[in-house]
Amino acid sequence: MNNTIGNRLKTLRESIGKSQSFIAKEIGTVAQPAIFRYESGQSDVPNAILLWYADYFDVSLDYIFGRCDNPQGKLYDYQPKVLKDNKQMQELIEMCFDPNSPANAKLKQTLLRLMEEQNK
Repeated sequence: MNNTIGNRLKTLRESIGKSQSFIAKEIGTVAQPAIFRYESGQSDVPNAILLWYADYFDVSLDYIFGRCDNPQGKLYDYQPKVLKDNKQMQELIEMCFDPNSPANAKLKQTLLRLMEEQNK
């Protein structure tokens, strides 16, 4: 029997040094014996529990299902896009930097220039 999901759940739990009881309490809707059954492959893991693990441990479901060994997932390719509204991005950059610092002024100008280049 392939117990990839159970092994991944156990590995995630052990990676933070917590017990099955701790995880059950964190989830709040299952008891420790259920966690044992999930980890040992004796029970199928409900979708809501799988999603909880993915969110709690900040990993992809691809990782939990064993489709990849990278916790970010097989299809995960996060590439944030620059805000389309330049004004919003400029306001954000303005808030992040102290106007009295020469180093911050140079960094701010560099970011604004990169943003403009990205939007061309």
